[in-house]
Amino acid sequence: MAPKWRQLADRLAEKIRSGEYQPGAQLPHIRDLVEAGEGSKATVHQAYKALEAEGLVTVSRGHGTIVRQQAPLKRLGIYRYDKAKWRDGDEVAFIADRVASGRSYRRNEQTQTVSRVEAPAVVAEALGVPVGSDVYARARLVKEGEQPTHSLTSYYRPEHVEGTRIVDPTPGPAGRGGGFRVLYDAGYEIDHMREALFARAATSEESKLLQLPPGEPVVELHRTTRMADGTVVEFAIGIHAASRFAWEYDFKVPDSAQPAEGS
Repeated sequence: MAPKWRQLADRLAEKIRSGEYQPGAQLPHIRDLVEAGEGSKATVHQAYKALEAEGLVTVSRGHGTIVRQQAPLKRLGIYRYDKAKWRDGDEVAFIADRVASGRSYRRNEQTQTVSRVEAPAVVAEALGVPVGSDVYARARLVKEGEQPTHSLTSYYRPEHVEGTRIVDPTPGPAGRGGGFRVLYDAGYEIDHMREALFARAATSEESKLLQLPPGEPVVELHRTTRMADGTVVEFAIGIHAASRFAWEYDFKVPDSAQPAEGS
């Protein structure tokens, strides 16, 4: 027979999966379950830690044990960058994902800081500048409600963005249509991009920033954005909570002898 903490964790997990405890709901306080005869304080605590490790709840001071959103956000791949969304409208990429997922959003769910930094090796290589060169870093933390979903830091050559809204530290997207619209208005129209994805263990800093449960990995994204002549106008690094996204790509299958650039 399974230990008492495991039996309790399984019963609570079933209530979460059946919808008895909805996303955002607070589970009973440990003392309430102890008084209800579910076990000792240590037993209930261990059950809650197991639920957290399984990604079903988050535990935080002041908020208790909260049921996590289980349906991941769709991340639309190439369609989140549709020019009609940001050039002709005002649907920046993170908003496009929310719309496709049938989820609500507020523009202030994206915050940002802008700074001029020395380019580390991976950034320098992508932008085609010497290591240590001055570049602009536009770092965003994106949330769904109060829960962070991912961070994204875009790097630019100063000559491409100096004096534009991209280097304005005002919170939220960089004006109507976001950063790609700013580049477009400045004469740098994006034409193609390459994305590389890999999963890895989260650092302690990332776990804290994204409020990850113990053991949850992250998906790191590297995005290189080019103009038609091949000039790189943005290189971005995104860190995504692995359980909070479902990645989706829909594309025409190539029929050529040579692979496309970046494939």
